[in-house]
Amino acid sequence: MNRTEKLFLSALYTGLLPKAPGTWGSLTGLFSGAAVLRYLEVETLFLLTVLITLFGVREINRYEKRTGIHDDKRIVIDEVAGIWLALCFSGPSLPALVFSFLFFRLFDIWKPSIIGRIDREAPGGWGVMGDDLVAGTAAGLASALTLEALEYLGF
Repeated sequence: MNRTEKLFLSALYTGLLPKAPGTWGSLTGLFSGAAVLRYLEVETLFLLTVLITLFGVREINRYEKRTGIHDDKRIVIDEVAGIWLALCFSGPSLPALVFSFLFFRLFDIWKPSIIGRIDREAPGGWGVMGDDLVAGTAAGLASALTLEALEYLGF
């Protein structure tokens, strides 16, 4: 990876950390997404998610074509996009941030249903990004539902 490609695809180099790069990439996305939601609207975070997804797919395709490596563990921009999408559904509160992170990591690691199918079968950049986008959607919905249930129960 060249320097610019490495900076973007590894989400500010967090994908280069030796242990749990996906978790570090998710935390990078969590904190940057929370910052966006603190100062801007959720629509802005959603549009940024679309932009990094499209740019990420293009850059991942280029990287895979050049190296022949599919879903390199150092690439964690997909985790950033996934957690940002989760935050678009759940919101900026501290409990929403915590639940979004926990559910996202659960779905991203466990890969139930269509998440795993996309991870196994979709080629190129869409395969790398797609499972995290679906995991982010599921995590955001699970977080929002959990928060609603807790509120209903008086917590």
